[in-house]
Amino acid sequence: MADITSIMENFKRGVAEIIGEEQIEALIRRYYDSGESFYVKIGMDPTAADLHLGHAVVLNKLAFLQNHGAVVQFLIGDFTAQIGDPTGKSETRKKLAREVVLQNAKTYEQQVFKILNPAKTKVMFNSEWTNRLGASGMIELSSTFNVARMLERDDFEKRYKAEQPISISEFMYPLLQGYDSVCMKCDIEFGGTDQKFNLLMGRQLQRIYDVGKEQSVVMMPLLVGTDGTNKMSKSLGNYIGVTDTPHDM
Repeated sequence: MADITSIMENFKRGVAEIIGEEQIEALIRRYYDSGESFYVKIGMDPTAADLHLGHAVVLNKLAFLQNHGAVVQFLIGDFTAQIGDPTGKSETRKKLAREVVLQNAKTYEQQVFKILNPAKTKVMFNSEWTNRLGASGMIELSSTFNVARMLERDDFEKRYKAEQPISISEFMYPLLQGYDSVCMKCDIEFGGTDQKFNLLMGRQLQRIYDVGKEQSVVMMPLLVGTDGTNKMSKSLGNYIGVTDTPHDM
């Protein structure tokens, strides 16, 4: 008989915040009772060529869950990478060419299995469903939220007050991330503490679109980058890649 309490204690070690902890415990218990797996989402936009140590922190926690019933849905945001996640940004990101995004995505597929179990991992691309949304689908999705709520985000609020431009596509980003959870029907989503707004969007949209579940949310602390100030980030270039040699570091 598995010690579920001990498994949960080990799982929570190093985690910053969990929303829906009881649900996660129930999923693990169900796995040991009936053998039924559950689905855990982690999404990464291929805005640079390599995964970094900040990603590895999350991936190691996912690998732990794979030993206790989880199938990891490793989502490559090939569609959303062309917008760029506005979280924590003081200005609109430059749009990436799709060719660059797809090239970066190839390296992600190769590197993720340095940590995750391939037999318990599904690699997915969000262009699969976002390309099918069309104009009517985008309008329906955008109608689920309003600008006032978007401006509650700290980064958007600061930019608005400073009269810095915010593109409509940036408002769409958290909605699209949440819509990924609708299409993937995930039970749990992982992200950094700075992603809380986006992660909760997934819970809300799963409810609005009547998925039949509301994902639990697991937030990991942010790893400080090589500049000693900002979070480790591909866009800031202050990261150590998972394939970097000691000489590169």
